[in-house]
Amino acid sequence: MNGMTKSVATAFLGAFAALQGLSAVAQSNEKPKLIVGIVVDQMRWDYLYRYYDRYEAGGFKRMLGDGFSCENTFISHLPSFTAVGHSTIYTGSVPAIHGITGNDWPDQLTGRKWYCTEDTTVQAVGSSSAAGKMSPRNLLASTITDELKLSTNFRSKVVGVSLKDRASILPAGHTPNGAFWLDDSQRQLYYQHLVHERTAGVGKAF
Repeated sequence: MNGMTKSVATAFLGAFAALQGLSAVAQSNEKPKLIVGIVVDQMRWDYLYRYYDRYEAGGFKRMLGDGFSCENTFISHLPSFTAVGHSTIYTGSVPAIHGITGNDWPDQLTGRKWYCTEDTTVQAVGSSSAAGKMSPRNLLASTITDELKLSTNFRSKVVGVSLKDRASILPAGHTPNGAFWLDDSQRQLYYQHLVHERTAGVGKAF
């Protein structure tokens, strides 16, 4: 085998090995089919260990055993209201940038008090209640759920679920397929779609 042939053979084997390595990495880093984000209000990180014996094997114990626990963290903002926390977690930003500075705040120009997810320009699907006039309009930053939709050319499905509107809407971001929350005035859980008219008629109370 001459030098040229040896060089070609070596290059081919090197490329083949590299492709095999890339294939192995790709197989080991397959994208998950389902991602669930859970926020537990007022649950400190040390509760994971303080009440460890009370958790089920398939719940927090599984998360701690098979997942990753970020323990060297702290809240870098005040106030630590729920809407602020949800927005900070899902945008990775701070109130000064993502715009959610409290559960509600006064308008500096008019003095009117605004709720964090209040939006007088929208109406919930399946409800005429004022509780449906909510959206992520006041959230100024992109969320991880928004980025998921963008990265898959909007093929991914994103849904927010909570008893509170803000806890459903803000984590779901600006482009969700839907958000669910409890309408206290009617004591019913509605499917509240926040995007387009094309979904009119699909929302039903249940």
